[in-house]
Amino acid sequence: MFPLCKHVIKCNCTAKSEVTHSSLQVTYVTHAHRRLLYFGAMHCGVSKWPPLSPVLCSRPLLLTGAAAIKLPHARDMTVLCLARGAFTSACRYSRVPFLSAVSAPAGVPVRRYIRDTDRGDGPARFVCYRLPHRTLLAIQGPDTSPFLQGIVTNDVGLLEEEEEEQQPGLTAMYSHMLNVQGRTLYDVMLYSLKEADDGRRVFLECDSTMEDSVLRHLKMYKLRRKVAVSPCPELSVWAVLCKQKNAGAEAGTPELSSPGKALVWHADPRTRDMGWRLVLDGRVDPSDVVASCQKGDTGEYHRHRYTIGLPEGVRDLPPGLALPLESNLVYMQGISFSKGCYIGQELTARTHHTGVVRKRLMPVRLSAPVRDLEEGAALQTQSGKPAGKHRAGVGELGLGLIRLAHAKETLTLKTSDDAAVSLEASVPDWWPKDANVD
Repeated sequence: MFPLCKHVIKCNCTAKSEVTHSSLQVTYVTHAHRRLLYFGAMHCGVSKWPPLSPVLCSRPLLLTGAAAIKLPHARDMTVLCLARGAFTSACRYSRVPFLSAVSAPAGVPVRRYIRDTDRGDGPARFVCYRLPHRTLLAIQGPDTSPFLQGIVTNDVGLLEEEEEEQQPGLTAMYSHMLNVQGRTLYDVMLYSLKEADDGRRVFLECDSTMEDSVLRHLKMYKLRRKVAVSPCPELSVWAVLCKQKNAGAEAGTPELSSPGKALVWHADPRTRDMGWRLVLDGRVDPSDVVASCQKGDTGEYHRHRYTIGLPEGVRDLPPGLALPLESNLVYMQGISFSKGCYIGQELTARTHHTGVVRKRLMPVRLSAPVRDLEEGAALQTQSGKPAGKHRAGVGELGLGLIRLAHAKETLTLKTSDDAAVSLEASVPDWWPKDANVD
């Protein structure tokens, strides 16, 4: 504890010899003067105070968000100072309550200071990626839940249950929209918001290139339901990932410095390896919302997806071609087998209950990057047997629809110039441990 500074700053020095008279910066705060002075800590081994030129202050100011200190040598006066960056290399300090008897004079501006460690100047632990390939539609009205329940694979009723149980804020859900043959048309994310006046509103995130198709699909099945569907071009979708990909739970959950600016903030419902989803007004910078976060290139986001084998958008899930169970929809928590009927439900449920899925989307790594690879290029084993199709990718990373019987073999594909490239598939860590890959 500093001499004559009781109830103000507690200090635990790690090495007294490291503390000098320049270790602590103090700013005088008066009605007319703010002067930067230096003084040492006598109890930390500094035997002599540096010269001080105190400024008399008849109207002291109280600085909010910091500690007030009564200086030595101030026997006949009261001077309030701000300790800023105290003992940054040699001490650890904690703030205690302000002197409640002092208040700022009316009409005098008060300057706010914070510790350097509270500014977010340290290395960022998270990365925010803008997702221009994803867009949002707003679905609002009293019939929102029954309307969506009949056209998506997941159980929209779970969103209502979360709200009834008064879970925090927002809820997210992953799902597919299927055609009548049970093949995937669109992969979507649903974000539920509870409105004070009009019940519920749902943001539907989809591939931006398919926005018009999704709108037509929704309006076709709207019939007479009391729902309104509208695009939201003013909003932007962001993904927030740990900067260290293998940090796992050690990185924790990002903190929001301005939670009121986040329209949607939720862990990605597909797998925790995909971090968090953030929806903002297009004019808002995510670094002003997510603490300890820096902006990253969208290409890195896609490389991360392909590394862990997670499909997203029409390139990975071609409309009318991809089957939901082969696309690992069950593993991504995107389907309910107990919700009842929905478009495309019959074939999907029958395939699930028979337990036979012979092909799956898996992450693949090519022996060399390939440009202008033909869409759906055939994969073969070393002996020439068909082993699946290459779906999409970036550089040497990608996704392939692999026959599980050949998933552990080295496969080959032919490029547009008839060159052979080898590739290997792998089982993602986020798949269930009992996933059958033989």
